[in-house]
Amino acid sequence: MTKTREETPTLKILLGAAVALGPGKVALLEVVDRTGSITGAAREMGMSYRRAWKLIDAMNGDFKSPLVTKNAGGAGGGGARVTDAGFDALKRYRSMEDKAGQAVRQEILDFAALLNPPPKG
Repeated sequence: MTKTREETPTLKILLGAAVALGPGKVALLEVVDRTGSITGAAREMGMSYRRAWKLIDAMNGDFKSPLVTKNAGGAGGGGARVTDAGFDALKRYRSMEDKAGQAVRQEILDFAALLNPPPKG
């Protein structure tokens, strides 16, 4: 199977010293939303719970409102959910990503032509 390069740029939003959002944090938010769990999201993404929690804690600290909240454990178990602020941030990130990709589409294709083909495997 031949691997192809992604021809859309990834977006990393740096406002101040912190990376407010980038592809990894966005993916984590999306997986937390799908699984309803930080533990499940970490497992699915191949990272430790500690790493996932640190990323979520950093995002929650960077934004005025938390992007993810944890539910207390108990008979029904714990869990986590993406908040309305989290969904708003995701929507805005994806919109900026789409606009950036459209704005530099030809330049990305021209740049990709300069690169070696990806390894086969």
